[in-house]
Amino acid sequence: MPRTSFATMRSPTNLHLTSDLVARTLRTVEEEGPEPNWTPISSDQLDGLVQRIETEARGEEIWVFAYGSLMWNPGFEIAATDDAVAFGWHRAFSLRIERLRATSDAPGLMLALQQGGSCSGLILKLPHATQSQDLRKLLAREIRYAEVCDMVRWITVRTGTGNRRALAFWACPRQSALTEHVPLEEAAGLIAQACGPAGSCAQYLHRTVVDLAERQIFDANLWQLQKLVAAKLEALPSPISPA
Repeated sequence: MPRTSFATMRSPTNLHLTSDLVARTLRTVEEEGPEPNWTPISSDQLDGLVQRIETEARGEEIWVFAYGSLMWNPGFEIAATDDAVAFGWHRAFSLRIERLRATSDAPGLMLALQQGGSCSGLILKLPHATQSQDLRKLLAREIRYAEVCDMVRWITVRTGTGNRRALAFWACPRQSALTEHVPLEEAAGLIAQACGPAGSCAQYLHRTVVDLAERQIFDANLWQLQKLVAAKLEALPSPISPA
């Protein structure tokens, strides 16, 4: 199936953001609790979200559109997978965070799906036998706070065998802090500085771009972003080697 959302074709070996540069961003960070001013999703809310989605699935198999970390770390056994393009959507580092891979002193950005353009990725099918358990685990990972319960929705994606309905995690317009445009230069600065208990934002960007390139998926914005992040990290003083 032809790829449609990318301007250039490059090899992972051409990455500016190398593993050595990523290593400069990694440090031990203590867990600081939930995101400031956000309410952790309750068990009952999570159960309600699972029930809502399964009702909306109308008894059909559930596919999930993966465009970032779900591609390289889905967190559940995949029953089937297929290449897919989501038209009318694009991936962007627009989710502002102060936890997970960041802190309040050094906030960062994570990927979200935003409206406009097109986005090539994968669709992953939840196993029928463990669908409810896997769906709950997936939602607990992606929807951590009550305020963003509406950041999961159904979209239509195009595959090699036709259109298919899939779940997607997106930046809801009602969450203004998540949907405002972040210029690439500003995004690069946030990503270069941020590290939390789960690792750094630069590490997440590096892993995502490498995985996309290995799948012959090349996102022009992410490619430019990794170049900008690399330049910022290269400008930092070299770490002092232990004696």
